[in-house]
Amino acid sequence: MQANVGTVDRVLRIVIGLVLIGLAATGRVGAWGWIGILPLLTGIVRVCPAYSMLGVKTCATAKSDMK
Repeated sequence: MQANVGTVDRVLRIVIGLVLIGLAATGRVGAWGWIGILPLLTGIVRVCPAYSMLGVKTCATAKSDMK
């Protein structure tokens, strides 16, 4: 699969995922906090299935040499 998550999006996903997992692990939020695993994984692998289905891409496109 081709990467479709950009750098800023990636950092936000990882941070939000870690915060949600941390809150769930400490009991500050309910079991729904474990949903933080999804943004954490999509941030790590740089592929978001929802973005693929919607045709969204937040990463920079490769520049090709046009001669």
